[in-house]
Amino acid sequence: MTFAIHMVDVFGTGALSGNPLAVVTGADALGTHDMQRLTQWLNLSETAFVFAPTHPEADYRVRIFSLDREMPFAGHPTLGSCHVWLATHSRLEDKATIVQECGAGLVQIRRDQGRLAFAAPPLIRSGPPTPAELDEARQVLGIEASDILDAAWIDNGPGWLGIRLMSAEKVLSLEPVTRWHSRVDIGVIGPHTHVGDAGFEVRAFFTDHLGAIVEDPVTGSLNASFAQWLFATGIAHGDYIAAQGRCLGRQGRIYLVRDEVNQVWVGGETRTHIEGALRGL
Repeated sequence: MTFAIHMVDVFGTGALSGNPLAVVTGADALGTHDMQRLTQWLNLSETAFVFAPTHPEADYRVRIFSLDREMPFAGHPTLGSCHVWLATHSRLEDKATIVQECGAGLVQIRRDQGRLAFAAPPLIRSGPPTPAELDEARQVLGIEASDILDAAWIDNGPGWLGIRLMSAEKVLSLEPVTRWHSRVDIGVIGPHTHVGDAGFEVRAFFTDHLGAIVEDPVTGSLNASFAQWLFATGIAHGDYIAAQGRCLGRQGRIYLVRDEVNQVWVGGETRTHIEGALRGL
C-alpha cells in the first residue's frame, strides 16, 4: 500500500531553518498503531496524517502524533498540514480562511501577509502551578527560584507549563537535565533587550517516547499559549515576533497577532522540501 508523504519546514526564516514536519495524505487505511509507529520511525517531534473531514464546516481533518502519543492539537503540524492541503487542492489556493478539524475541535487558519496563521485555541488548563510543580520545573531547568518571574499552566493540548524569565539571554543559557522521573512539558520565555526583529526568545522541552528530555526546534502551540498569557497579563502590549531554535542551529520566527476581538493568531512561513511516496506499511 502506498501513501503520499510531504516533508515541510514550518516557522523557518529560510530553507531548513524551522521545525520539520512529515505530512501523510490519504491515510484512511492506516490504523492508530501504524501512525504511531511511523512517527517514531521518522523521529520528528510530530507527524501529521490528513483525511477527509467528518465535520460539515471543516475543509480537512488531521490526526497529530508526537513520538509517544496522539495529540489533540499542535501548532506546526496545523500550519504544515494546511500548507500541504492547499498545495494538493490548487483550485482552492486563494481561499481566505481554511478550517481544520482535529482532536481539539475546529481550528481556523488564514493567510497573513503571505504566511499562514492559525487561531490560537482556548486553554484547557490554566492558572498557577503548585509550589511542588514549580520546584520540579526549576530543577529540570537547572535554575534558581529567584530566576522565575512568573509561571502558569498554558496548556492548549500538549500540556505546557509556561515559565517566564528575566531575559532572552537567560533563556538561551539554560542547560536542562537530560532525563526526569516524570513527564516534562515546559516552555520558557524571556524578552530581548537589544534591537532586532524578535521581541521574545522561546525554548520548549518535552519528554520523548524513550523518557529523554529533548528540545523542540520551533513550537506553534506553545507560542500560541504564551501569547495569550502575555497579552492577558499586560507583558505584551502589541503584536510581536518570537524567536526559537537558536540553540539547535535553527532560525525560527513566530508571528503573534491579537485582532480587534482579542483572538490571537499564530503565523509563520511554510516550505515543502520533499514530496514522495510512502511504501511498505
